[in-house]
Amino acid sequence: MHPYINELRKTHDLSEDICQSAFKLLMTYEKNTTAQHSIKVAAEAKLLAQTFGENGQRAEIVGALHDISDVIPPEKRLEIAECYRIEILPEERCFPLILHQKLSGLIAQQIFKIEDEELLAAISCHTTLRANPSKLDMILFIADKIKWDQKDRSSYIREMNKELEKSLEAAAYAFIKHQLENSAKLMVVHPWLVEAYDYLQQFI
Repeated sequence: MHPYINELRKTHDLSEDICQSAFKLLMTYEKNTTAQHSIKVAAEAKLLAQTFGENGQRAEIVGALHDISDVIPPEKRLEIAECYRIEILPEERCFPLILHQKLSGLIAQQIFKIEDEELLAAISCHTTLRANPSKLDMILFIADKIKWDQKDRSSYIREMNKELEKSLEAAAYAFIKHQLENSAKLMVVHPWLVEAYDYLQQFI
């Protein structure tokens, strides 16, 4: 185990509710903005899950944990990913911040003892989505974007909400389409994002 992950394990209280514990861990490391964002995403994910016939509690858990890797300092992200033999794509080496989705999955597994592969997969692709996503993947992806505190949020949020009236696939596609049309503003274009876009076109 990487020493930093071992230190996180000492900080985490397994006796608490997962959502409360995730919030407390983020606050312990003074990640206040991320903690508040995660609360909002967890609530939105739970609501979306209930709307689309999925388990609200599971959606709430992945929402609470999706950005938990913010407790890892940026300079340690590649090192920790390599230690746990996480696949690191060229785009992720170029822009390690995007590794946070996979590292959040790692922390969910190593620290919060999440063993459910569907939960771990949703956390690990919440920024980019992926081809052939599960409903939970899309729920977390969409909830994260709806509650994303970005200056240009209005440029896609209305379209996403409109498309949500059709399906999860349509809403996810709307956001990815916006991202790719504005790819010049992105630090990297992650291949999973492109694969998700190509896959979702069949539902539009």
